[in-house]
Amino acid sequence: MLKNNFIELKGSVFTLLVLYIKNKSVSSVQNAILEKIMEAPQFFKNAPIVINVSSLSNTVNWNDMQKSIISTGLHIIGVSGCIDKILKCKIIKSGIPILLEGKNEVYCKQKNQKNNKFINKKKFNTKIINTPVRSGQKIYVNQSNLIVTNHVNPGAELIADGDIHIYGMMRGRVLAGVNGDKTRNIFCTQLFAELISISGEYLLIDQIPLDLLGKSVHIFLKNNILLIYPLT
Repeated sequence: MLKNNFIELKGSVFTLLVLYIKNKSVSSVQNAILEKIMEAPQFFKNAPIVINVSSLSNTVNWNDMQKSIISTGLHIIGVSGCIDKILKCKIIKSGIPILLEGKNEVYCKQKNQKNNKFINKKKFNTKIINTPVRSGQKIYVNQSNLIVTNHVNPGAELIADGDIHIYGMMRGRVLAGVNGDKTRNIFCTQLFAELISISGEYLLIDQIPLDLLGKSVHIFLKNNILLIYPLT
């Protein structure tokens, strides 16, 4: 058998949380992470994350910072946003890969306003899914809106560069505007989502007001705050 038949390399899309570290104090960062984990322990349990260090310089004790983050139960799979050459060398020596900012960082916030204007002008297609989205199934549509006319089961994931419409019960995760477009929307007829997100801003189910659960809603961003309005 040819060796080339033993493996296969393919491109894919993964949903990753990006942890933005804005303070070089190891203990402060660790305590802040633990507080966030307490909000939704099952969601953050053994979660893979990308660390964004764009606010840090080489004065931070990277080895201690890395150990403190790992001690919270999170799994660091890469570091992004590093602009300090000395810090970059420290990170590489610690065995953590440096990731380039890009579309594969689904939760990475797009800060370039010119790019946002360019994105908004692009013509989007629409992908329609008429069958139930199974638990563990992930649907990603590139440069497209997504419409699901059926139920979305727990553990399923909908990801789109454009808007997302769910005409059924939504119990999984739904992420719109993952390319950084803050003008995108989520429409849902029965909201029970584990996570909702637009352009990197997200809410977990525990953070969704109880009076909106199970309701038809419109979700959008205003001043970088994720808002949920009932549809009448």
